[in-house]
Amino acid sequence: MPRKPIVGGNWKCNPDSVSKLDELIVNINDCDTSGCDVYVCPSPLHVFYCSDKFKNGAMVTPQNCNFKGCGAFTGEMAVEQMKDMGLKCVLMGHSERRGEFGIFPMDDNSTLATKLKYALDAGLQVVFCIGEPLSIREKGLDAVLAEMDVQLTQIYGLLDPAKVVIAYEPVWAIGTGVTASPQDAQDTHAGIRKLIAEKASPEVAEGIRIQYGGSANAKNAPELSAMPDIDGFLVGGASLKPEFKEIVAAISKAKAA
Repeated sequence: MPRKPIVGGNWKCNPDSVSKLDELIVNINDCDTSGCDVYVCPSPLHVFYCSDKFKNGAMVTPQNCNFKGCGAFTGEMAVEQMKDMGLKCVLMGHSERRGEFGIFPMDDNSTLATKLKYALDAGLQVVFCIGEPLSIREKGLDAVLAEMDVQLTQIYGLLDPAKVVIAYEPVWAIGTGVTASPQDAQDTHAGIRKLIAEKASPEVAEGIRIQYGGSANAKNAPELSAMPDIDGFLVGGASLKPEFKEIVAAISKAKAA
């Protein structure tokens, strides 16, 4: 069965004013979601405002959660709070949460495995991010896949294609304007899928969706979308622009062919 494409917009810590949210919401509502699942990750302070604003099925997806629930956990977000707001999906493991770009590490492979199980047990879907820094990419594809195996080792048994999406993000390409070539991205996605086939099951590998994240935009989306193992995108900067709908359209067209 073909994998339905999925595109997410990660607004990160943007915008700086609630007054600017309606414009961003229009960009998401302008997407044709008939052939593609869409989700958006607002800043935590903006999740509630956005929670009921999307009319095309786009899912509001918080950028993080804890693994303890509600209680004395200052600065955290609980899946119970998300479910109460009608939210169905959460993002975790983004490289910025793992300690890239000068932000101290807030998650590691062990905490993320615990979070993933907690969120799944609570009935949420999860977008789980993995990716490598430039120092590993420069060593070649084998080194990249060895690092992907490290990041996946504790969660292979949790990879239910109906509930988990993998977002592969080459850290060196996030927000830099530098994008992996379509073939490099394809080779990495295929390698990740092979790891999952070997260490989870061939059925899980065939069914699970793997997104590409790393300066995806309207210009490079068509070529990337044509790659057989790229099932969607996790979009950063371009998700703050009207061109987001063009990215959704590009992969919808490519995967419908």
